[in-house]
Amino acid sequence: RANQGAAGVDGQTIADFEADLSNNLYKLWNRMSSGSYFPPPVRRVDIPKDDGKTRPLGIPTVADRVAQMVVKRFLEPLLEPQFHKDSYGYRPGKSALDAVGMARQRCWRHAWVLDLDIRAFFDSIDTDLLMRAVRKHTDCPWVLMYIERWLKAPVQMADGSLIGRDRGTPQGGVISPVLANLFLHAFDMWMQRNHPDIPFERYADDAICHCRTEEQAVALRDALEKRFADCGLTLHPEKTKIVYCKDDDRRGNHSNHKFDFLGYTFRPRLARRRGGRVGVSFSPAASDKALKIIRQTVRGWSLHERSDK
Repeated sequence: RANQGAAGVDGQTIADFEADLSNNLYKLWNRMSSGSYFPPPVRRVDIPKDDGKTRPLGIPTVADRVAQMVVKRFLEPLLEPQFHKDSYGYRPGKSALDAVGMARQRCWRHAWVLDLDIRAFFDSIDTDLLMRAVRKHTDCPWVLMYIERWLKAPVQMADGSLIGRDRGTPQGGVISPVLANLFLHAFDMWMQRNHPDIPFERYADDAICHCRTEEQAVALRDALEKRFADCGLTLHPEKTKIVYCKDDDRRGNHSNHKFDFLGYTFRPRLARRRGGRVGVSFSPAASDKALKIIRQTVRGWSLHERSDK
């Protein structure tokens, strides 16, 4: 309700569900506790992106979102203590701003950044590998059963046709962020084991790795390409890039001097530095994309039509 969630394939809105709340919740509890609950198809909605492509969202029914929250509340307390401290996405007590703040500090200490982008991450998750990861943390039969059913639930397209799924977890599902974090927990642990000297920040499938040299960044990118391929994932060849964190104290040059992370653009900027002097510092500010959305929002208020106010 807080997110103003849309209706799923059954057309039932949150207001409709709340009109007979206790009865609807009782029916859902009855079916879940008896093991007879089967999730309905997920309604697909395509959200336009800046590059002209679309991002597919999967919208479950209102009742299914409640059911997913039941499993999430069981699973999350088991997983949270295991997750890496530099994983920030969709976690209680952590935010995107925490990740941006940590990236800002580490860019001052490390001259190079590997900006990772996983191609179609939510649609590419190997469900067998994901279920194997879930079983490492719980053997609760009903939790495993319902997660498996959600991963296999078909998608209903705009024309009403149903498409089966054998990979991925739909963006828009309540349980999806927890499962996505669990799947990429393997990346966090791999980095900790094999590259303990390379700090990183990860927010869901967006990750920034801080390297000392360009050679270290290139070697890490090549190693990660192989590691992700073993897990059925692919690094985006254009969007994954190596960036030089240029400032007044760093000599040399590189073709890339900026990257975007969670709505902020990191690049060389004039700033007040130690001792009060003004110089170039590598730091974040709101990205062009974020500023455009802010301008469009303000323009949508039609302030010029409210001169009496």
